Amino acid sequence: MVGLSEGEKHFIRGGIEQDIRTDGRRRLQFRALSVETGVIPQANGSARVRLGGTEIITSVKAELGKPSILHPDKGKVSIFVDCSPTAEPMFEGRGSEELSAELSVALQRCLLGGKSGAGAAIDLSSLIVVEGKVCWDLYIDGLVISSDGNLLDALAAAIKVALSDTGIPKVNVSLSAASDEEPEVDISDEEFLQFDTSSVPVIITLTKVGRHYIIDATSEEESQMSSAVSVSVNRHGQICGLTKRGGAGLDPSVIFDMISVAKHVSQQFISLLDSEIAAAEAEAAE
Repeated sequence: MVGLSEGEKHFIRGGIEQDIRTDGRRRLQFRALSVETGVIPQANGSARVRLGGTEIITSVKAELGKPSILHPDKGKVSIFVDCSPTAEPMFEGRGSEELSAELSVALQRCLLGGKSGAGAAIDLSSLIVVEGKVCWDLYIDGLVISSDGNLLDALAAAIKVALSDTGIPKVNVSLSAASDEEPEVDISDEEFLQFDTSSVPVIITLTKVGRHYIIDATSEEESQMSSAVSVSVNRHGQICGLTKRGGAGLDPSVIFDMISVAKHVSQQFISLLDSEIAAAEAEAAE
């Protein structure tokens, strides 16, 4: 919890009212973004993303598994978030567990649709090896190293970057004559298929402070919010998911306006993220 004096609260709200935030940004402006890939060699893909004072490390691990009975033509993706106690005093003890669970559920809704994976923004059909028998299970772990607001958007960005760094081993399958027998699979140690992230969305959270809403809120700004709406948008401008937090209700017209703003801002953020990913990959190749 951010402890602010009444004067500091008034300064933050007044700045947002006048479209000049305490760090000099406009209401719809992001903080500085930096990206690194391949930060965990043991993982199939990994990334470190810094968004202002918020820092996230994400890893992707691929393991062979069996598709669910309900979705035999889809692989599976699981997302887990952990908040390091060193990132924020409130992350110690139960505070960390509750926030980690909240962020994991929000990412699940925005990126993976329902618990079964139905309606997922990530292409789960690309993870199938043998329909109904063998698929890839992706385990995505996000670790909050440093927290200064806008954790959900930063985590989603780190997931997108880590997936762009992910190589799925090529699998050779030997199918037996009997259809009920498990196929034999041979996993290559040398050939990898790059995971396609073209459909993976970003999350844009609009935080309402007073009469206005802002993007990429700091912890201090979040302490003054009445509500926040997080919108998951892909590069085609399509809405992939939506979640709201904060007790204050929002008029439907306000929500529609926030969605419209999120769609516009998301395209700027995706372009920025693409540029950072390309620069990180070029640096890693040197």
